Amino acid sequence: MKDYRAKMHFYGRIFTVMGIGVMFLVPFMIWVVTGVGPNVEQLLVGVVALSVLYLPGGIIEVLTYGPILGTSGTYLAFITGNLINLKIPCVMNARELVGTEINTEENEIVSTIAVAFSSITTVIIMTLGVMLLIPLRPILNSPILAPAFNWVVSALFGALGYKYFKHHLKLVVAPLVLVIILSILMPSFVYGNIVIVVLIEALITILFARILWKKNLL
Repeated sequence: MKDYRAKMHFYGRIFTVMGIGVMFLVPFMIWVVTGVGPNVEQLLVGVVALSVLYLPGGIIEVLTYGPILGTSGTYLAFITGNLINLKIPCVMNARELVGTEINTEENEIVSTIAVAFSSITTVIIMTLGVMLLIPLRPILNSPILAPAFNWVVSALFGALGYKYFKHHLKLVVAPLVLVIILSILMPSFVYGNIVIVVLIEALITILFARILWKKNLL
C-alpha cells in the first residue's frame, strides 16, 4: 500500500497541476485572442478575498473526506469536483454495497471506481442536458414541475441521510439537534459555511459517540 500510495500521490499531483492549468486556459486564451487582460490590482484583491473565504474550507474538506475517498479517489474527486452532493454519496453507497472498510486496499479500489463512474455519468448527463435544454424548456418551466426543482437537493440528501441514520440512530441525536438549532439561530452562517458546519458536526458526533461508548450505550 505504501508503494501504491506513493505512486498515487506522484501522479495525483501531476494531474492536479494539469487540471488547474486547464481551468486557467480558458481565461488566458480569451486574454490572448481579445487582447483584454485582467486588472492586476483587482485580480490580487479577488484572489486574496477568495482565499480567505474558501481556502480553510478546502483544507477541511481534504481532512474530512480524504479517509473516505482513499488516496486515488481523493485526487480524482477534488479534480472533478461536486464532492458533497455527488462523489461522497456515491462512494459511501458503494462501500455499503460491497462492505469495504476505510483504509483498506478494497476501499481504495471501490472508492476510485465510484468516483470515476460518477464523474463519467455526470459528463454524460450534462451533455444530454445541454443538447436537450431547448427542446425540454417548455416542460421544465411548466408551473407544475418548477416548484419541484427547489427541493431536489433536500430530497436527495434526506434520502441518503436516512439510509445511514437508521443504522446509528443514537449517534444522530446530538448533531441533528445542533444543526437544527444553528439553522434557526444562524441560518446565514449555516448556508454560507456548509463545510465548516460539516466539520463541527463531525467533531460533535465523535465526542457524542465516545460518551455513549463509555456509558455502554452503543
